[in-house]
Amino acid sequence: MYDFHAARKRSELLMNIRTHFIGKGYLEVSTPTLSPYLIPEPTIKAFGTRFINEFTGSRDLYLIPSPEIFMKKLLAAGSGSIFQISECFRNSEQLGNIHNPEFTMLEYYTVGADDNDSIGITIEMIERTKPEGTDAPWLKEKPLVITMHEAMWKHAGVDMDKAEDIAYLRKEASRLGLEAAEDESWDDTFNRIFLTYTEPALPKDREVYLTEYPDRIACLARNAEGRPTKKRWEMYIAGMEIANCYDEETDKAETERYFSAEYSRMVKERSGTEDIIPPPDPSFPGLSIPPSSGAAMGLDRLLAAHLGLNCIEPLLLFPLSDMLRQ
Repeated sequence: MYDFHAARKRSELLMNIRTHFIGKGYLEVSTPTLSPYLIPEPTIKAFGTRFINEFTGSRDLYLIPSPEIFMKKLLAAGSGSIFQISECFRNSEQLGNIHNPEFTMLEYYTVGADDNDSIGITIEMIERTKPEGTDAPWLKEKPLVITMHEAMWKHAGVDMDKAEDIAYLRKEASRLGLEAAEDESWDDTFNRIFLTYTEPALPKDREVYLTEYPDRIACLARNAEGRPTKKRWEMYIAGMEIANCYDEETDKAETERYFSAEYSRMVKERSGTEDIIPPPDPSFPGLSIPPSSGAAMGLDRLLAAHLGLNCIEPLLLFPLSDMLRQ
């Protein structure tokens, strides 16, 4: 059963977002959905396909999990602040509730801004682009900005100043009833604590901006000066992770180090499995990316939050779960 009311609200939301960013001087861009390379992200699994051509030869291509790889090339070429609404794809995702392997993403980069600036940019954008007739209670409350250190201490009793020590983190996991294997990585132990105790306890009556993620979790965000944290945040509404943001890494040597380490990790973790291992883009680490902050937002989830839903399936005209049942 198609929900055309939700379809109209989706159309209105996307139109409002375009109008808002264009009015702020951002350039709307359109980048490829297929790519021969991806940014190495071991926690994200890609869809692969094959390009067949008798003249140029055949090669593997991959559906993008986000347009980041191309949008940063535009930033390096002098595009200025840009945004894009695109379809993105992630394999091995759950079906239903708040996951669909194909989803609609808003990605926006603000040149000259940092991660703190992007909080204000995002709060304003969400308020000014809400579909007409939606008046979700969470929009009436002041957004909460809270550090990971504060959240982990409040909801799990874990001191992030000590958590760099894997022995301390494992001890805390054990205290919380989450036994950690001796060979479990720091990332996995931290994530089990976070996902079991901290994330579910975040307030659900307002936007929540969770800042200062541990620098042990690799990503292309800049390191905070003098602290073992990344200049990065994740945003939640009604318990759903809606967006994430980086103060973008601009150091070429650091980007090259990230590419090498994360690709090696992906090869090691996926060796002997059927999981695809997309090659990393060889030109990406050499990009001269200007100081900027980039954010990515799941628009299916944002629309669900506006409509007071805790599931995105009713908002999709053709959810994959329905197609697989046919």
